[in-house]
Amino acid sequence: MPAALLNSSVPRRQLGRELRRLRERLAGVPQTTAARELEWSATKLLRMERGEVPIRAEDVVLLCELYGADLKTIEALAALAPKTKEKGWWHDYASIPSWFELYIGLEEAASALRQYHTGFVPGVLQTREYATAVFSMNQHEVPAEEIERRVEVRMRRARLLTRLEPYLPRFDIVLDEAILRRPIGNAQIMANQLRRLAQAGELPNVSIRVLPFNAGLHAGLMAHGSFIVLDFQEKYEPTTVYVEGLTGALFLDRPDERDSYAWSFSGMGDLAMDEQRSRDLLWQTAREYDGDRL
Repeated sequence: MPAALLNSSVPRRQLGRELRRLRERLAGVPQTTAARELEWSATKLLRMERGEVPIRAEDVVLLCELYGADLKTIEALAALAPKTKEKGWWHDYASIPSWFELYIGLEEAASALRQYHTGFVPGVLQTREYATAVFSMNQHEVPAEEIERRVEVRMRRARLLTRLEPYLPRFDIVLDEAILRRPIGNAQIMANQLRRLAQAGELPNVSIRVLPFNAGLHAGLMAHGSFIVLDFQEKYEPTTVYVEGLTGALFLDRPDERDSYAWSFSGMGDLAMDEQRSRDLLWQTAREYDGDRL
């Protein structure tokens, strides 16, 4: 893996998938049975298979031996274990949930991202003021310094938009028109945010299209909310769908899951405005917010 992408997310996912494959296809035992045999909690094994936590080489060996893997397989997977502990820049921010740490690492490694958003502007495209307003609406009382840390993570993620090494990732983004119309913060924050979106859409690797209200029934409604399809260079990671919730996230990589979300995204793309019309709408709506301040 190129040095610029060296972080634990992809190795964790790779190792977790292999351990799950051995358990299901070689041993044919459920997670609860395997965990009980090793006197582990089922949650521990679940998180390992999902790639959410670092995995010790000793634990890899225990699992492989339990599943009846051959020596060559055991040695290969145990050698992968230390890579699950590699740290990315985001590991300096202790407040990030493990499931979102995993996403950031995958986002860093992705070669292309297809995104559909219904509620908020995508994190990599948010202005500092917009992000601050989003994090400040948390239902729990969050200290100002913690909000600032979360915002800083969001600002650093924006570097992906112009990163050149090891490759420039492609962003294909569809935004529900509701994002433009729903005020976050105040009118000035919204005007600046929409201008930011319009300007980002001029980048050669960024496509931003608006799905208008008058599109009517569309494939995105079947997905019941925002999602991101991450594509990778084949040797690193299979295409993965990321679906975020209030307290966690799903990482979907089975072929039927990937195909369903790809179908949904393609269907919305057929109904969304083209890039130029979308930019025109973003500039126009920004001016409308500017007018609200007069």
